[in-house]
Amino acid sequence: MDVEVTRLPGIGTKQEFTTAAGRRLGVLTHRDGHRELMLSSADDPDATGITVGLTEPECNALGTLLGAPNLIAKLRDQQREVEGVSTAQFPIAAGSPYVGRSLGDTEMRTRTATSIVAVVRDSVVSPSPRPDFVFASGDLVVIVGTGDGLKAAARILEEG
Repeated sequence: MDVEVTRLPGIGTKQEFTTAAGRRLGVLTHRDGHRELMLSSADDPDATGITVGLTEPECNALGTLLGAPNLIAKLRDQQREVEGVSTAQFPIAAGSPYVGRSLGDTEMRTRTATSIVAVVRDSVVSPSPRPDFVFASGDLVVIVGTGDGLKAAARILEEG
């Protein structure tokens, strides 16, 4: 899928793509940071038909709705043929001992034989994060491993 990015002097940027139905779907990011979801009219793909202003929390919620489930589905599809391997997602809660600490500090692979394959933050997916990746409250951590390993990983992220 090709995403076109257009700079709009004095306004911000427009990022959009064409759907299979021939409509343009995109996001207009204004210089002040607010965003609008845009959908072209069906009869004129170059004319914006619908715009919806979104607050930052709404952008994050929409990104999570669209991004995280797709990532999880892709990982599950890839792991489907491997007996005994599962994918799970765990939030980094505000009280987690790993808020502000690195992935390497968890020693996740050594302690649980699981692998952290992605972290979703503010609707942005960081695939294959490095050991120096620093967790923040609200991150969604995607982990692959056995059932027992995933349970242990959840305990580590919650309790340390």
